[in-house]
Amino acid sequence: MEFKKLAFRNIIRNKARSTALVLIVLFMTLVMYGGSFAVSGMSKGLESLEYRMGADVVVAPAKAASKVDIEEMLMQGKQGYFYMDKAVLDEIAKIEGIEKISGQYYLVSLSAGCCSVPAQIIGIDETTDFTVSPWIRQSYGTPLETFDVVIGSDINGAVGSTITFYDVDCRVVSKLEKTGTGMDTSVYCNTGTIKKLIEASVRGGTNLLAGNDPDSIISAVYIKVKDGVNPDDVKNEINLHVRQVNAASTRDMISGVSDSLAGIATVVRILIIIVWILSMVILVITFTMLINERKKEFAVLRTTGASRKMLSGMMLKESFILSATGGVLGIIAGGIAALPLISFIEDKMSLPYLTPSAPEIMILAAISLGIAFVVGPAASAYSAYRLSKVDAARVLKEGN
Repeated sequence: MEFKKLAFRNIIRNKARSTALVLIVLFMTLVMYGGSFAVSGMSKGLESLEYRMGADVVVAPAKAASKVDIEEMLMQGKQGYFYMDKAVLDEIAKIEGIEKISGQYYLVSLSAGCCSVPAQIIGIDETTDFTVSPWIRQSYGTPLETFDVVIGSDINGAVGSTITFYDVDCRVVSKLEKTGTGMDTSVYCNTGTIKKLIEASVRGGTNLLAGNDPDSIISAVYIKVKDGVNPDDVKNEINLHVRQVNAASTRDMISGVSDSLAGIATVVRILIIIVWILSMVILVITFTMLINERKKEFAVLRTTGASRKMLSGMMLKESFILSATGGVLGIIAGGIAALPLISFIEDKMSLPYLTPSAPEIMILAAISLGIAFVVGPAASAYSAYRLSKVDAARVLKEGN
């Protein structure tokens, strides 16, 4: 019975050595779990972005590029607004290869006294929209009435509450699930509501681009092409035949975001591999060095009746306990470390990120913890084997 407790006593007695080994495993687990957490969230964010877009081609006024980066606004939620003659909608609709077409209106709210929250306000035509309406209906199946709004997950407000834009009170009828994109800070309404808000912003002198009648303007046109039609062909036709507009393929936009996310994910994966290789090398060296330090200790145990198998098992037990401790602490530290990384991806780099679901987090934690449980024993296996070959009589004789 006493021998079974010896592994715990050795760990407690050699606090410095035990702490060092725990920290090594902790760091390995932290990097693996935190890195995997971040990579998983980036992948989910990109999938969400692709799903939410819905359109193959987006058309905006050519002058929009000088006002705001159109790609960042459409893809990543950067706030902006611009308008063009609504007549372009009919011109674009005549181009071959288009299956669905719908216009949208953009307006930016202010955080001043006129508005409850700063947000990108997007007006949709529910009779033709195919990009936003499908996922609005997932949470609110009734057509929007004038002054009804649907808010993104990051907008402050509860369903049933009142939210004010340009001194116009709107009723929150639904709140969307988090997407991990800039859409989480957007507010959606029908064309009747957005036109009223545009008029109110003009009256307040804050919307200088909306000098025309709201019924005659539009911000962007979303297009879904027919099966078998190349979106680039439709895009090129629009840019060639429709004046003062800029058509862009959403595939190209998503490709740019995807490349950025892929680059970050690659760096994280490389970091994980490097840390694990270095940590494993350090652990193997550490356990090898411990052999020389503990030869006499094991020789004495051999003379008291401990078998070679018992000695090897004791060392493996020590390494397992230390690895398990480091693994658990690493999971905790990894979860904490992932928070600033998520903030960096979302805020500093303006890239989509969607936190993994609870089951996915548990799976990542279980995998990281499982690997941590075996890494110490694996690194100490060779050392345990060498210790089993120790000649107790020779070691004690050398010690004398």
